[in-house]
Amino acid sequence: MDDNVQEEVSSDLDKLAAIYIKMRDARDTVRREAEAKEKEIEEQMQVIEQEMLDACKTLGADSIRTPHGTIIRSVKSRYWTNDWDSMYQFIREHDAFGLLEKRLHQTHLKEFLSENPELFPAGVNVENSYSVVVRRSKEK
Repeated sequence: MDDNVQEEVSSDLDKLAAIYIKMRDARDTVRREAEAKEKEIEEQMQVIEQEMLDACKTLGADSIRTPHGTIIRSVKSRYWTNDWDSMYQFIREHDAFGLLEKRLHQTHLKEFLSENPELFPAGVNVENSYSVVVRRSKEK
């Protein structure tokens, strides 16, 4: 490639990198500002939610109709285990594999395949795509 053409391409790419970094910084600033505002609103909502929960408890009600909306108190349950060996045994004993989520751990599977290239599980699909990363220059 001609030196002039190479310099022109390099200059154009430098401009694109500079614009990209400015846009990424602007996006990050907008995101941080929005997250801070969202957090503030969520904290205010939690105070109000607690007042409504207290009112439901005091009234012994699971729902209260108001002119602006119906307040509904519901129970949310979350389950987890600290003993995976016992949990796996339970699942096998009761043929309860539906208790597990159907997804693959991306990082662990990638590591496994890189360490065992001759082993590729049947039914596993892979999608590769290129992306661009722009690192900020330390000079500027």
